[in-house]
Amino acid sequence: MEVLWYLTGPDGRYPWRADGARKLSYPYFQQLARAVDHLGFTGALLATGSHDAWVQGASLIPFTDNFQHLVAAHPPLLSPTLLAKMITTFDQFSKGRLRVNIVNGDAKLMAQSGVHLSHDERYAYTDEYLTVLTGLLRGETVNFKGRHIHVVDAGLPLPPYQRRVPLWFGGSSPAAHEVAAKHIDTYLSWGETPSQAETKIREVKHLAARHGRADKISFGIRLYVIVRETEAEAWAAAQDLYDHMDDAAIAGAQAYVANIDSVGQQRMSALHGGRKPKDLRELEIEPNLWAGIGLVRHGPGTALIGSADQVVKRIQDYRDAGIEVLIVSGMPLLEEAYRFAELVLPRLPVDRVADDDGVTSAWTKDRDAAWQKKL
Repeated sequence: MEVLWYLTGPDGRYPWRADGARKLSYPYFQQLARAVDHLGFTGALLATGSHDAWVQGASLIPFTDNFQHLVAAHPPLLSPTLLAKMITTFDQFSKGRLRVNIVNGDAKLMAQSGVHLSHDERYAYTDEYLTVLTGLLRGETVNFKGRHIHVVDAGLPLPPYQRRVPLWFGGSSPAAHEVAAKHIDTYLSWGETPSQAETKIREVKHLAARHGRADKISFGIRLYVIVRETEAEAWAAAQDLYDHMDDAAIAGAQAYVANIDSVGQQRMSALHGGRKPKDLRELEIEPNLWAGIGLVRHGPGTALIGSADQVVKRIQDYRDAGIEVLIVSGMPLLEEAYRFAELVLPRLPVDRVADDDGVTSAWTKDRDAAWQKKL
């Protein structure tokens, strides 16, 4: 598996509240990036959030050694030629530690940037966009005229560091599935159940086979995680979050997602129905899978909750469904990165490049013998 953490604000114990949000600064992101790197995660997602993902990611290259930066890009907001140049620059400077998350967005989000394409028009735009982008990254001189994009003699002065910079993408509609099948290396889902994920994987694989790409696409999922030593402690931590989900925060989040045209968001909203029951366990949609975070956060709103044993078991359920990539996070990001790395990550089949140079204060007879041998 590949396991990525999250490197995007807002952050804090209760980031939907002013009194629970953490101040986000460049030194804090350096600290968080260093932690994710030395803890042995495959990488980190730099998503659409409080900071520009490309500026943020580029600024953190000198503070990381191993992890892959998965950086979000919205096709209608950048020309494909400009994005291709940004990709090659980032990829060279990071020595091949870049992956690009193509984000189609939703009508409300894109309208904030002056883009007013309908749902299916956005995916048609992205299809043309990726046709041009992948040609440029292959080193071709691209001439393309479609319904939305027209480039003439487009090319790049320098190649990327990697032979192929991986393209990631998510979307739950038929239009999204077609784009993923045609262009994408890793297709992502938002916090759905293992059975729902398995259905989508089967559909996208079928479409990819029509494009001769059945063996060229992998699958991932984005989830929150609340893991503790015991199940009772994990649910107590979830209860603490739940107790701080005030009516104003819930109303604000639900107003934003109301009538949204993102199919993925519609699926997330359907899991909790926009209501906060008295008992948080009423939002446990499957064992150890809780939809409560979606009440106050748009996007992926489900969390794995439980002991390390239970969380590992549920991750295995996703692996059995065909998931090869896990993007997880907790609140706050820094503390929960350590918790997940210590309780769960060592038990997953991850090719970890963790920092092994550190020592602990737990002096043992074996370590004492090894030390004496060195002397």
